[in-house]
Amino acid sequence: MTAHFELVTHSRHSPERLCEVSLSIDAHLSSMTRSGERAVAGVTSGQITCGESVTWRARHFGVMWTMTSRIEVLEAPHRFVDAQVAGPFRSFRHEHIFEPEGGGTRMLDRVALSAPLGGRLVERAVLMPYLRRLIRMRNRHLLTLLEA
Repeated sequence: MTAHFELVTHSRHSPERLCEVSLSIDAHLSSMTRSGERAVAGVTSGQITCGESVTWRARHFGVMWTMTSRIEVLEAPHRFVDAQVAGPFRSFRHEHIFEPEGGGTRMLDRVALSAPLGGRLVERAVLMPYLRRLIRMRNRHLLTLLEA
């Protein structure tokens, strides 16, 4: 079974700037200092692009996890998709959409995931709320970087 959720973030920045910062390995790493996230293989700094992958290592739920994701679709500055190619989930796909809105951008994160264990209960009670918080924190951090 696959669980889905969406998260909307509004910004005064252009789709171009938001897409660019969202593809930055360095910006992602600086947003994940609480989990000690590191890029350990593949593209480990700078911009990632279509067809490239990065392997992340981070501590979540008190356990060290390793996950490799690849940029499967890149339609800058409107959208890109990253998906797990190896890691803890049965499946994980994250679509990033950047839509002009007024003088800024509506950023939409669409996530689809399947838990490795525990099925729908773990997806809905644990993983979805945790990932929603993590992405919300990441997006706030990206906006702060653009303000600097």
